[in-house]
Amino acid sequence: MNQQLALCVLVAVLASGEDIWRRRVSNWVTMGAFVAGVALQAYLGGLPGLGDSLLGGFYGFAVFLVFYLLGGMGGGDIKLMAAFGAILGSKEILIAAFFTAILGAIFALFYLVALKLVRLARPHKADPDATPARKAMLPYAPAISLGVLLTLVASS
Repeated sequence: MNQQLALCVLVAVLASGEDIWRRRVSNWVTMGAFVAGVALQAYLGGLPGLGDSLLGGFYGFAVFLVFYLLGGMGGGDIKLMAAFGAILGSKEILIAAFFTAILGAIFALFYLVALKLVRLARPHKADPDATPARKAMLPYAPAISLGVLLTLVASS
């Protein structure tokens, strides 16, 4: 297992676990992953690797920024994409963003179907366990993580 894949798996597990558990991805995970990604790319590729890592971080941040600004994605998700961009580099993060968008749409579809089935099972009952809006949001870190890992598998 190469260092890039190992780092991506570690970040994917941490971010996805935290997003599923708490419905947020902390700055400790995202910023730590960003710094580790930049350091790894600089170590592996020298100055060109450092530049590509920083560009990948920018692309990862920018690619889903519009969804954040429209309220459809959290800030932690954007920072996670930037961190993965720093790890993957500028070309691979764009491929990962494509896979992430497809997986995110599939996850959202299953989530909506599951919500509909739950409502059909209890049509006239008030939900005593109603959750705040944040808890009702779909955790997106698993889709981001799977998109990144799929990119690494496809490129190897």
